[in-house]
Amino acid sequence: MSFIHPLADVASSSIGEGTRVWQFVVILKGALIGKECNICAQTLIEGDVVIGDRVTLKSGVQLWDGTRIEDDVFIGPNVTFTNDPYPRSKEYLEQFSGITIKRNASLGANATLLPGITVGEHAMVGAGSVVTKDVPAHAVVAGNPAKILRYEKKVCIRTCRNN
Repeated sequence: MSFIHPLADVASSSIGEGTRVWQFVVILKGALIGKECNICAQTLIEGDVVIGDRVTLKSGVQLWDGTRIEDDVFIGPNVTFTNDPYPRSKEYLEQFSGITIKRNASLGANATLLPGITVGEHAMVGAGSVVTKDVPAHAVVAGNPAKILRYEKKVCIRTCRNN
């Protein structure tokens, strides 16, 4: 059974077993959220968003249409996702440039990801980084713009699923 805080505004009925949704979260109709996720306070999830199992979204994260997040992903506080490369007031795209986060990736606090980015499996994005291009699997990136610092030989510090 999932837990939805009474102060959350949840229009989606597709929330997986064991997922926790905390206060002041807004989830729009159509969003798909997997099992055993933790959706922290002050988070917004638009309708064309897919979130896998065991994902953690810390406070202050907004997931815009087109975002795809695979299993076992960690998204730190105030990570900024974008989906429109040339935003203008009152001008709307027919289809948005979504961001894809592959399984077991981690995004540090206040990282910013530009539209259309893919972060590979087991990759790590450092806090405050500005990600302007795809991040390869197992890469550790940081900076503005984010640059590859190294590749992790060990895929997980803690126990990972489906290695």
